[in-house]
Amino acid sequence: MAAPRTASPRRPPAPRWPRLLLSLLLPLLLPAPSEGLGHSAELAFAVEPSDDVAVPGQPVVLGCKVEGTPPVRITWRKNGVELAESTHSTLLANGSLLIHHFRLERGGSPSDEGDYECVAQNRFGLVVSRKARIQAATMSDFHVHPQATVGEEGGVARFQCQIHGLPKPLITWEKNRVPIDTDNERYTLLPKGVLQITGLRAEDSGVFHCVASNIASVRISHGARLTVSGSGSGAYKEPTILVGPENLTLTVHQTAVLECVATGNPRPIVSWSRLDGRPIGVEGIQVLGTGNLIISDVTVQHSGVYVCAANRPGTRVRRTAQGRLVVQAPAEFVQHPQSISRPAGTTAMFTCQAQGEPPPHVTWLKNGQVLGPGGHVRLKNNNSTLTISGIGPEDEAIYQCVAENSAGSSQASARLTVLWAEGLPGPPRNVKAVSVSPTEVRVSWSEPMVNTKEIIGYVLHIRKAADPPELEYQEAVSKSTFQHLVGDLEPSTAYSFYIKAYTPRGASSASMPTLASTLGEAPAPPPLSVRVLGSSSLQLLWEPWPRLAQHEGGFKLFYRPASKASFTGPILLPGTVSSYNLSRLDPRVVYEVKLLAYNQHGDSNATVRFVSLRGASERTALSPPCDCRKEDAANQTSTTGIVIGIHIGVTCIIFCVLFLLFGQRGRVLLCKDVENQLSPPQGPRSQRDPGILALNGVGCGQRGQLGRGEKCVDAKELEQLFPPAGVVGPPGSRPTQDPTAPVPCEETQLSTLPLQGFGSLDRRATEAKTPCTGPVAAPLPLDSGPDLLGEGQVTQLSEAPAAQPAHSGQ
Repeated sequence: MAAPRTASPRRPPAPRWPRLLLSLLLPLLLPAPSEGLGHSAELAFAVEPSDDVAVPGQPVVLGCKVEGTPPVRITWRKNGVELAESTHSTLLANGSLLIHHFRLERGGSPSDEGDYECVAQNRFGLVVSRKARIQAATMSDFHVHPQATVGEEGGVARFQCQIHGLPKPLITWEKNRVPIDTDNERYTLLPKGVLQITGLRAEDSGVFHCVASNIASVRISHGARLTVSGSGSGAYKEPTILVGPENLTLTVHQTAVLECVATGNPRPIVSWSRLDGRPIGVEGIQVLGTGNLIISDVTVQHSGVYVCAANRPGTRVRRTAQGRLVVQAPAEFVQHPQSISRPAGTTAMFTCQAQGEPPPHVTWLKNGQVLGPGGHVRLKNNNSTLTISGIGPEDEAIYQCVAENSAGSSQASARLTVLWAEGLPGPPRNVKAVSVSPTEVRVSWSEPMVNTKEIIGYVLHIRKAADPPELEYQEAVSKSTFQHLVGDLEPSTAYSFYIKAYTPRGASSASMPTLASTLGEAPAPPPLSVRVLGSSSLQLLWEPWPRLAQHEGGFKLFYRPASKASFTGPILLPGTVSSYNLSRLDPRVVYEVKLLAYNQHGDSNATVRFVSLRGASERTALSPPCDCRKEDAANQTSTTGIVIGIHIGVTCIIFCVLFLLFGQRGRVLLCKDVENQLSPPQGPRSQRDPGILALNGVGCGQRGQLGRGEKCVDAKELEQLFPPAGVVGPPGSRPTQDPTAPVPCEETQLSTLPLQGFGSLDRRATEAKTPCTGPVAAPLPLDSGPDLLGEGQVTQLSEAPAAQPAHSGQ
């Protein structure tokens, strides 16, 4: 079976003379490989083996062609193991492998089926080709045979057979042992083993066989009879989809066949669409028969859910069926790794980005061997970036990026060249690390054996032994110093140290690494907070310290009443615990709580807290347990009360505004010359004419004599000038009105007086009559209600007489 085709971008041809000039100058300008050369020019595959299906007993050739600096040695691997030379297979001159007689496993002899790799090696390194899977051609028996069918004239008949084989069998059909005429438009043969016959006729009756063939064998199915009955009744039939599209998983460049067979009367119209609304397109799209969708040369963009719809002509009546198409794409490189040259002791980085469907997995090889993270090798970004720090001669090799998914694999290679300058010093010697304190380690070393004159300094590389290399950090040391005190370390922790010597031309190779652990120490006091849970319980809170558990440590808890001398405890707690509850405490007592951390090196200082439960017990007594049902009822009542209160408040505001507007008219009638115009008699109080004055104004005929700027009369003066009329009884008694007195007044004046300044007045109401024509209401501020009539305000009803006011002396 031919390998899947891969599309490679075409580049426009470069001008001949510039390219020739560049090829002549490159060896002079770039004696060593450098970045930007693309694929490795030292060793690379021009042809790689591809997947194939072989016939037992027949020869098989696996192609391989390598370009690189000679001499190049080529070998082959099968399932990861190098193939030994034998008479069964031969390595051709161009590097291809010839298997003389492909065989299956029989009589103890191994099968030739498996994954093959071509391996090429020269002085720069080793590369491995992609894996090529070789399988034996096979043909199984039919697991689905065509079934007998009865159809009406003008109807639809469908036969199907299924069989497995390698390579995929070619399916043809026979009617009465004669191959079917494929030029007949009413006969549709689908590659998946389906025969559709539309517009049935009497001559279509017969026995049909399915014939499957490939390089391995030929198989013929059981016969299935088609019987065509007379023409149908012509009655209306709803559109029906007999067979809808199946879910398919294909590889790019294959052909997708989405079947859709519909019946009905009148014959329904079959249409296709995508469930996501995207257009299906026209390139490579065709319809076979009455509604089968064929997509040639599928791509990843063709993946999706396809909907087959059978519509009754001229109506919106329709039936639908859908199937999912998944198109896989072999891994291909978006960015190839580039060959690079780096000085010794520096960092080299390769980047390799691949795409495919499903997304490919990336693996790195060093001279054909799988390279994993560890030491000075790091893999990041889903293995797409390979970083090698502190490179040395042992890192000089050809590195390969292998991208693989279920649809196929690809590989790309690049070479790392380590540059060495002449006269570089050797690695520092006798590196030792000694722990000085829980946070300090002293590192010492001896100078290199050779080339020490140009040393300008040393660089000490430090990291925790348990950390990855990327967390390493450095500290610079002068050239005359052969020891360095490293501080700010963590107690009871192992560290790794190595050192390099630097010259103006580069760095030496790294010294041998050495390990040292810092001394241990007692932990620091833990922060402690206290929460009162109730009248007899406390909760103690602190931060957990998992490191304590690693060093045989934890927490110790003590507590006691402050008045006692001895503590309760210690209560031992692990380092991962961050809280503890104390209960059954006396609410009348102040407690002292003490928490400390410990490890194998000792105890920390204690954190102490004093806590009183008295306030919590009092709050508990004042706050009895709630009755949730009562609270719900109260909440409902409260909501109703709020609504009623809002309505009452709005009503009060409206009355107050009206009261202010009408009362303003009564105020303007109190003026300065009321006293002169309405003078009371000089006789005793009892002799005064009770009907000459009105408390809140004068007669209508006298109102015009009052000017705008007249001074208003003080309320106390009014009480003195206009004593209450019709008083019966001693002073201080409540005033009474004579029921027999005439009431000639045409209006009643309502007045609300201020309460301040009237505390000493008699609690009496003054009544007078006045010949007015309209009501006057004057609301005034209220201050001290208890000394007057009513609650919060005093309301006086005054009636003015119709007679003219009496003059003094009469």
